[in-house]
Amino acid sequence: MPSPTGTVTPSLSTFLASLGSNSFETSIEHLVSLLRHRQIRGSRSCAIATAHLLCRVLRNLQVTDVTKLIERVQQVGQKLAAAQPKELAVGNIIRRVLGLIRDESEEDRDGEASGYGDMEIGSRNATSTTRGAVQSEPTQKRPFLAPNISVNAPAITSLFNTHPSKGTSPLLTPGSQTFRAESPVPAPLPSTSNTTQDFRAEVVEGVQEIIEELNQADDQIAGYALDHIHGSEMILTYTPTMTVQRFILKAAAKRKFTVVHTESFSKHHRPRNLAGTRNIGPDDDEGSSEGFLKALTIAGVTVIMVPFSAVFALMSRISKVILDGHIVLADGSLVAPSGAKAITQAASMHRTPVIVLSGVYKLSPVYPSDVGVLVDFGDPSSIVGFDQGSFPEEIDVMNPLFDHVPADLVDLYITNL
Repeated sequence: MPSPTGTVTPSLSTFLASLGSNSFETSIEHLVSLLRHRQIRGSRSCAIATAHLLCRVLRNLQVTDVTKLIERVQQVGQKLAAAQPKELAVGNIIRRVLGLIRDESEEDRDGEASGYGDMEIGSRNATSTTRGAVQSEPTQKRPFLAPNISVNAPAITSLFNTHPSKGTSPLLTPGSQTFRAESPVPAPLPSTSNTTQDFRAEVVEGVQEIIEELNQADDQIAGYALDHIHGSEMILTYTPTMTVQRFILKAAAKRKFTVVHTESFSKHHRPRNLAGTRNIGPDDDEGSSEGFLKALTIAGVTVIMVPFSAVFALMSRISKVILDGHIVLADGSLVAPSGAKAITQAASMHRTPVIVLSGVYKLSPVYPSDVGVLVDFGDPSSIVGFDQGSFPEEIDVMNPLFDHVPADLVDLYITNL
């Protein structure tokens, strides 16, 4: 049944359009609702929504204390992570923004410290000149009044620091993300309102750079295509995402090769009259195979469709496997769409290299202590139609949306940095 005229389905685009009219408190609750009801899903969509929300919060939050600003961002991050714990990209963006705030705070403190140092040197030079001019007057040595600033502050542990300092644990439990200050937050220096506005403006500018990075991640990853795809190769793909599509199209502009695409019926084929049918676009990480393959065919790429059951038999003729993951965990393992583990296991048996395309926003410091927490499940009616037959009450039909792929099954990660 078609949707009524004027009805807009909540999505990433509608959320971004509402940011300008709603208050930031309303926008926070709006995004929490969208995440909880899975109306915004996928690492890229969740990361973009989180970054835009934090940019709005930082612009409108009337806070002059750096510590209170960090605490407010942590509160927003905990709300979003609790709304959808399995979207780890939300926590990644929160940590990057917190690190950005701490970095800007440290730079301001270093600048103030150097200013105090210059003032001290100037006063000491003036004192020595006066002593040289008046030798007969007894003088007393001025006490050194150093500002109460710790220049040698402890290093800030960031998302990309592989050697955290002692006392901090790099292991996080999936589903219970915390956003604590990994290094002591220094007390802010006395500052005027103009200095505070400049500090917040620098942080907002940094968040806007993160948003630009999210929008350009696929093109930056595609820039490495010619280094990994060569002529006359057979490339196996499984996830019909925009990242994989642009990666292949970039190589197809200069080289001729064959793409073997496999898919699972219940996952990549949906009736066209269902509202859940998705196409490749800015709101979804994964789209329909029809649109994915049509773009490759128009570009002159030879595309061969094979059923999922034929992957193992064809793997001996495959040159390399190219996948797009949902999230990359701290131990190098991967959370990918269901079916990816079977493909990587077949590639490992035939010594076929597996390449995973992943933006930096998908790199998570979470360690997979409980793999079951990371796996999300979908509607089982897309696999078995319960209205078409009777089933015993003892049967449980499960539809996992993701697989956990161990690190030893992946040969190479390609990121946008």
